[in-house]
Amino acid sequence: MTLIERVTVADGREIPDAATGEIIGRTARHTVADLERMYQAARRAQKGWAALSQERRDAYLLALADAIDAEAEQLAVLLSREQGKPLEGPNARFEIGACSAWLRATAATSVPSEVLVDEPGNRSELIYKPVGVVAAIGPWNWPLMIMIWQVAPSLKMGNSVVVKPSEYTPLSVQALVAVMNDVLPEDVLHVISGDREVGAAMASHPGFDKIMFTGSTATGKAIIKSSADNLTRLTLELGGNDAGIVLPGTDIATHADDLFWGAFLNTGQTCAALKRLYVHESQYEEVVDELAKRAAATPMGVGLDAGNVLGPLQNRRQFDIVKRLVDDARDRGARIAAGGSPAPELGPTFFQATIVADIEDGAPLVDEEQFGPALPVIKYTDVSDAIARANALDAALGASVWGDDPDAARQVALQLEAGTVWINAHGGIHPMVPFGGIKGSGYGLEFGVEGLKSVAVPMVITTA
Repeated sequence: MTLIERVTVADGREIPDAATGEIIGRTARHTVADLERMYQAARRAQKGWAALSQERRDAYLLALADAIDAEAEQLAVLLSREQGKPLEGPNARFEIGACSAWLRATAATSVPSEVLVDEPGNRSELIYKPVGVVAAIGPWNWPLMIMIWQVAPSLKMGNSVVVKPSEYTPLSVQALVAVMNDVLPEDVLHVISGDREVGAAMASHPGFDKIMFTGSTATGKAIIKSSADNLTRLTLELGGNDAGIVLPGTDIATHADDLFWGAFLNTGQTCAALKRLYVHESQYEEVVDELAKRAAATPMGVGLDAGNVLGPLQNRRQFDIVKRLVDDARDRGARIAAGGSPAPELGPTFFQATIVADIEDGAPLVDEEQFGPALPVIKYTDVSDAIARANALDAALGASVWGDDPDAARQVALQLEAGTVWINAHGGIHPMVPFGGIKGSGYGLEFGVEGLKSVAVPMVITTA
């Protein structure tokens, strides 16, 4: 039986192919009652899972990675169809590979106890215990990789998990969970395919000990309000509108490819993508030209077709947002250096890779998160002004500085307001490097030791 046959149900909600609109499967219509059933089962299973030794749980994580690798191509094809990202390039196969790689890295990471005081009459030690049952609510842009970011540390630390995927991409997440549940003990990991009512019930449920959410700032704020009475621990990775600053004197030819992919990874549908680029007037036209060349030349199309590395917008709602923002920029007199229009010949939600020049702060394409294949390039004359403009928005997930003088680049990086600032790169992540936002981009850290601590509760043991 194929993975899609394992997770599709005869009377479920239809899920279309993001590129073509063809129906690829049907997802279950879970309810709040199903959520309660899954929560209770996860609660019962958690104690036994936590009672296993750390070495045993790590062995399970490694076995999960092996199981994902064994089904990698099936998972990648389903992901490509449901989400829209091509198989090739930094896309579907890349995402599946990241899932198993993250599991292995998590298994290899430890949270040692820490002796805080060791003196006569007081030996105090800090340890970390499982938080309990984790609710993991994921997005549609990187549905499998982000699910693993939530699930792997939770399982490592002895928690059970109930996963809720986006309504746009439930099948691929359900398929990944099915593969994982072939390995895990019963009821340690659940997946619920529900609507907003189910998501709201998770956020307000008094039993969940931790909520992990990746998605929009508006939804993150709603989760905070819904969970407040329960004092539920939260990790919120929310929307970004990442700024990049190209310093004067930068070798543009050296950095042009990385600049382009910093913005257009996953066809721009990445929280920590480069979404507004500030370029010094001395090199402005050179940067615009180099980016426009790459936008015009990068293959876009149906994800299963060989050679494509850019895909569609995952859903019509996001397509409409991108089109509105680009149309508004054009109406304001901005210059469309590349793209600028839908590509209906490729499919219903394809939008050309777009570079927009001669645009200023205050335009919606600059101030709002476009979450798609459209990059505004803004001219500046003074570096301090560019820093102030980069910091002006509430979104503060990531930022980047581009320049060939390491000291100058670092000095600018230290003045930027963001959870992560990259130098001569944008959006790169590592399983051992903590990641999270500030300001309107949320709070809490994922990855590495800090990520493991975030799905645990600290305890101090003091011996007199």
